[in-house]
Amino acid sequence: MVPRYSRPAMTAIWTPEARFRIWFEIEAHATEALADLGVIPRKAADALWAWWATKPEIDVAAIDAIEAVTKHDVIAFLTWVAEQVGDEARFMHQGMTSSDVLDTCLAVQLAQAADLLIADIDALLAALSVRAHEHKMTPTIGRSHGIHAEPVTFGLKLAQAYAEFARNRERLVAARADIATCAISGAVGTFANIDPRVEEHVAAKLGLTVEPVSTQVIPRDRHAMFFATLGVIASSIERLATEVRHLQRTEVLEAEEYFSPGQKGSSAMPHKRNPVLTENLTGLARMVRGYVTPALENVALWHERDISHSSVERYIGPDATITLDFALGRMTGVIEKLLVYPARMEKNLNKMGGLVHSQRVLLALTQAGVSREDSYRLVQRNAMKVWESDGELSLLELLKADPEVTAALSVAEIEDKFDLGYHLKHVDTIFARVFGAKG
Repeated sequence: MVPRYSRPAMTAIWTPEARFRIWFEIEAHATEALADLGVIPRKAADALWAWWATKPEIDVAAIDAIEAVTKHDVIAFLTWVAEQVGDEARFMHQGMTSSDVLDTCLAVQLAQAADLLIADIDALLAALSVRAHEHKMTPTIGRSHGIHAEPVTFGLKLAQAYAEFARNRERLVAARADIATCAISGAVGTFANIDPRVEEHVAAKLGLTVEPVSTQVIPRDRHAMFFATLGVIASSIERLATEVRHLQRTEVLEAEEYFSPGQKGSSAMPHKRNPVLTENLTGLARMVRGYVTPALENVALWHERDISHSSVERYIGPDATITLDFALGRMTGVIEKLLVYPARMEKNLNKMGGLVHSQRVLLALTQAGVSREDSYRLVQRNAMKVWESDGELSLLELLKADPEVTAALSVAEIEDKFDLGYHLKHVDTIFARVFGAKG
């Protein structure tokens, strides 16, 4: 966790105190269920909850000191709680194993983190929707291979991003449901020393579902899917960030990050306005994706369990969620404040002498009876002249002066093929697909 790229709400989920509080709730709910079943005295469960009702401070340093001797974090925690509660605490952890506490706690933390990330995506979706509708009919050039292709609108670019993050939201909701499972099944997951009803009780209290077969640990395919989903979301952030970075290049400059008063772009060159936020997002996306492979490798544990996954998850649980939370917040800010330059978009759109309309002429020639091969040849030979003139020549004028072209198409028919509005006639349809009936 790097404080520079952390936000308080997400960071709070992963503090030692937060972890120990979840551990206590797991143990106390399990003890409560054992009392309900008559396995332990009711007063044991009551004593735990009575102490908890005092809103005690969790002494992390004291627990760490015990662990320094025991070399076991769960035992250290149980020892510390017993020191606070007294003799009745001996009934804690009856029939349970450490993984019951650790895995169930991680499920709670990841579910809490997912809730924050879903809210982050909702904020980004709201920003994308506002800006997409603002520029729904703002013409700009679409590019393939980085080369001018045909006209689109800037609103369509943002609508595409909206649709992508809407899919990411669905993926994350599904991943949250998959990860939010509880295991209170004891050593090797057989329930030999604890009733399955205890697990059901704890799961219900913590808002989790029961893990069908826990083998002492919750199967790590669930975690792999969760972190893979975070990786996909990070890639979507990078895709949108890369688009902004390209649009901010001096030669393009169709949009750029907001540059605040007093902001400096370079220590050497006072004129610089660099896309530092989206470059930062590209780097953060790489980090989040970097946590996916360890999560996938955690799936293959030895037999019913080992702890090779444990050290990995102590890193990737906090770091992946904290980093992605920050990145989503930063991406939302970039979109909300993005500076958009329609005049520059129009200038770039017209830069190459009408080449963006070449396909319409090609299709018109084929519909007029010219073979596709000849149609392509006629349009391309004129288009290359425009290309080599760096847009100084006009494709429209060259085509009107080409006798082979005018033999098939009238001047009026050729001119009709250079109508910008033709390319935008289905924008409403696409917006309706993305944003619903109102578009």
